[in-house]
Amino acid sequence: MTFRPLRRSSGWFATCLAFALTLALSSAARAPAAGNSIIPPGALAPTERQRMVARRVGSILEENHYSRQAIDRDMSSRVYDRYLEFLDGQHSYFLASDIAEFEKWRYSFDEMIHTGNIDPAYAIFARYEQRDRERMHYALAMLDTQPDWTRDETFQFDRTHASWPASMAGMNDIWRKRVKNDELSLMLTGKTWPQAVDMLRKRYQHVLKGIDQISAEDVFAELMNSYARTFDPHSTYFSPRDSEEYGIQMSLNYEGIGASLEPVDDYVTVVNVIPGGPAAIAGTLKANDRITGVGQGPEGAVTDVIGWRLDDVVQLIRGKAGTTVRLQVLPAGATPGSPQKVLQFVRNKVSLDNGAKSELRTVTRGGRMLKIGVISIPEFYEDVAAQNAGDPNYRSVTRDVRRLIDQLKSQGIDGLVLDLRENGGGYLPEATALTGLFIDKGPVVQLKDTTGHLEVLPDPDKGVDYTGPLAVLVDRYSASASEIFAAAIQDYHRGVIVGQRTFGKGTVQNLVPLDRWSQKPVNGQLTVTIGKFYRITGESTQRLGVQPDVPLPSPIDMSEVGETSLEDALPWDRIAPADFTPWQTEQGPAVAYPALALAEDERAEHDPDFRWLVQEVAASEDLHGETTVSLNLKTRQDERAQDEQDELARENLLKRTAKGLPPRKSSDASDDKSADETNNSAVASDIVLAQCTQVVGDMITGVLPETPVATPEHQTARRDDPVPAAPSAQQHPE
Repeated sequence: MTFRPLRRSSGWFATCLAFALTLALSSAARAPAAGNSIIPPGALAPTERQRMVARRVGSILEENHYSRQAIDRDMSSRVYDRYLEFLDGQHSYFLASDIAEFEKWRYSFDEMIHTGNIDPAYAIFARYEQRDRERMHYALAMLDTQPDWTRDETFQFDRTHASWPASMAGMNDIWRKRVKNDELSLMLTGKTWPQAVDMLRKRYQHVLKGIDQISAEDVFAELMNSYARTFDPHSTYFSPRDSEEYGIQMSLNYEGIGASLEPVDDYVTVVNVIPGGPAAIAGTLKANDRITGVGQGPEGAVTDVIGWRLDDVVQLIRGKAGTTVRLQVLPAGATPGSPQKVLQFVRNKVSLDNGAKSELRTVTRGGRMLKIGVISIPEFYEDVAAQNAGDPNYRSVTRDVRRLIDQLKSQGIDGLVLDLRENGGGYLPEATALTGLFIDKGPVVQLKDTTGHLEVLPDPDKGVDYTGPLAVLVDRYSASASEIFAAAIQDYHRGVIVGQRTFGKGTVQNLVPLDRWSQKPVNGQLTVTIGKFYRITGESTQRLGVQPDVPLPSPIDMSEVGETSLEDALPWDRIAPADFTPWQTEQGPAVAYPALALAEDERAEHDPDFRWLVQEVAASEDLHGETTVSLNLKTRQDERAQDEQDELARENLLKRTAKGLPPRKSSDASDDKSADETNNSAVASDIVLAQCTQVVGDMITGVLPETPVATPEHQTARRDDPVPAAPSAQQHPE
């Protein structure tokens, strides 16, 4: 997302113990056993705070959203459908009779949020919770009998457009096949049926336990997001805990002990300790240690946390810097019942190592080795709280990238790649500031708000940090702030955009706190789409995205990922261009992009790795659109064997033979194949990055690579993403 920053004090990151101590199993969140409530006794029920917050969310959406839509009868129907989709999008839990019963509330969702009487949504969830338990008990019962593996039948794994099951018998048949597919999938990995049953029994029991740990806040968040997402795909309600997690993600720090945790069976288990944090400095907490209890302060009672939700345990461990927390731990490898140890830590600020990173690569041109710097940017982050507090060393993506550029320049780089793949955005000011590292001055993006007011956001700092050849690598997951940056670099002709057409998110959200008097997000937050951003050429990136100058293949399916695949996305449009001057080098205008694309096409025809990637993408595309799989064991084994044989043939023909390597005899990872090579996603990512550095090499010298190794004749289907025609002001691409 692209956000205007929310300026709050450092109290933003403090732990709210009131919510940390509100467990999912708390009876306060359950409906009373008597009265006129439509919520079944013992089911989750909304709190008075949630009723109040619901009214406030409805008011903010109606008054502040860019579209200025009213939550009326028509929207009520759409929110109702969205809520059912959130709960059971695969139509595998509710019966048709359930849906018929709920229909009486289709046109009540407008009144619900205006009055705060959101009980019908909780009544619907209570039925979902009932059906979920029924399904898990049925799935567990199915594990008692081995299915007939010779029976020719199929499992429909994608039921998005299927009808709701008309009867319990029909529902049971869906789940019989689902369990059979789970068993079969494990057996295809080499498990015996008893081993598969053992794994699945633990999996289903874990799901059952998770049902009991769902809280009223979880239901409330789903409901509020049903409203927000009906306005557009990027307006979002953040629960109090999600608000805290978002703040950590954007600032890259939090206050705690510095340990990554995950749930394993009934225990919250240590994955690793974060370098520089209190746990790492103490050296007493180890990977795979299991946390069984948490105590506050040097003397506070230890609360048993076995079987708790992960986020509940995390909330107890985090806290204000300088305070003490004690962990009761079952050491790694120790059996239950073994002696435990109690570890004491003083909480402190923990910095996450998730920011921009750099590496140095080389390409060869005319016998000359060129140094290409690569900076990977995961998101457009900024520690707003530290900046507001006057911390001169606060972190931001622009500050980190400037530091990395200086380091790379000291190593004598000839060109630079900024890797924005999978970068979904972040703070809007960071997008303009980062652009300013590569242009001297001028507008970066135009922003139009709900009133029609237009604001041109300029490069905030005069001067250029890097003037050399520049490529920006993007993919379909590059969105929002990434698109602002890439579009500005492209429009100024400052650099070359390489990769896949971007996501197409051209909207800006404002982060609205739902707390009137608290500096802590005790009531959560709401991101509301308040405007659309436009390139300095006047075109919106909404739905259209940023089209690369040099396209490269990608395994990401554009029909399933991107703004055009989302419901209720705002339309494309254009406005007048801003006044700007394209980038000029000392030698004149920037490099001719068509020549770079032609050079890349020529290189791709002879590059073994690239040819392999194109074929892998084509093979994955053949699977798109399938919604069923066979439940015949022999058929699935034959299909898997054929897939492995085809993959092996592609690798031998397109990669190994072309490189003069002996062909592999099997797809076994141990057969002359490193562990990294078995991860096709990582291999594909590295191939694309390698091609991007080659493009920068062409930018530097204008010389094509030396004659490549000859490859055998083989037709490849290079996938170039179709570029939609630029719509008129009355049209938008779908």
